Amino acid sequence: MDASERAAALDAVAAEAAGCVRCPLADGRTAVVFGEGDPDAELALVGEAPGFHEDREGLPFAGRSRELLSRLLAGIGLGLDEVYLATALKCRTPGSRDPSPEETAACEPFLYRQLELVQPRVVASLGSFATTLLSGRALGITRVHGQEQEVTLGGRCVTLVPLYHPAAALYTPTMLDVLEQDVAHLGEILGRPRVEPAAPLPEPIVVTRPVAREPAQLGLF
Repeated sequence: MDASERAAALDAVAAEAAGCVRCPLADGRTAVVFGEGDPDAELALVGEAPGFHEDREGLPFAGRSRELLSRLLAGIGLGLDEVYLATALKCRTPGSRDPSPEETAACEPFLYRQLELVQPRVVASLGSFATTLLSGRALGITRVHGQEQEVTLGGRCVTLVPLYHPAAALYTPTMLDVLEQDVAHLGEILGRPRVEPAAPLPEPIVVTRPVAREPAQLGLF
């Protein structure tokens, strides 16, 4: 599937998400925030759920978070249109509270389908919730930020790199310094040569030889 076919498939999934009523969040949303960016991106960034600005604009990472994210990515030579942006949940939770298990389960299929279609080589999880969801391990972001780990997402092995969420870093200078360092590390990871999966080894050739038989077995004695 080439980039144009993946883009068309993403549009189809987005249309399905736009009409989703799988959980109660559908009743209070202004917009479904599906995702945006390059369908052929090597880097995908996944946040938790839409906030106030995202819910109004229908875009992931809106407002000042988007401005900061744009500046950080520019530092490693990338624009927002060269990566893929998504959130684990597609609707805002009341008061931007943590998503419930029911809400998470309702949205997971959309996120994993996005990652399956985009096929990023590296996924950055922004914040504790997205990191726990994508890694399958309940570890706080302060403990694992910037650390690479290999995980299976969308049926493929990818490099997951947890990061602080830009919204949190906006108000904490020390956290912002760490986020800048971790994004620089992302650039290093993306700059490494792509390692293609090794071709499977050919099936061994089994040569069958006649079994030697004792003279008595041959009826000579």
